[in-house]
Amino acid sequence: MEIRPIGFVRNSADENTDWEDLISELEILPEYEEGLYRIEEMPEILVVFYFDREREIKMRVHPKHDHSIPQVGVFASRSPTRPNFLGITKVKLLERRANILVVKGLDALNGTPILDIKPGVRWDQLDKSEK
Repeated sequence: MEIRPIGFVRNSADENTDWEDLISELEILPEYEEGLYRIEEMPEILVVFYFDREREIKMRVHPKHDHSIPQVGVFASRSPTRPNFLGITKVKLLERRANILVVKGLDALNGTPILDIKPGVRWDQLDKSEK
């Protein structure tokens, strides 16, 4: 199986960032820009990304790395220490500038490879009044 990035995350995040309010730019590679056609009509998108800085796999974790919270299985968490190091987050799409998507709420670090983008809602469910 071969998976290649379609772009990269650009932001000022570190491990202690308040992810919900973080504004990020998704820099999509030029060869994939045409695939963004009409994406700005979506109020939310799903961003699939690769936790490229992780090397450790844990089957049980403390959510948010907070040891005061009881452990859960990795598949019941958003932890990056997963078998395939994949992340997926629904974010608010704020703006599109050519091959750059400006989003709010992405829990990924600067330089993180983006593997895919999907609409946060189906086209037939899109309420045009939301935009």
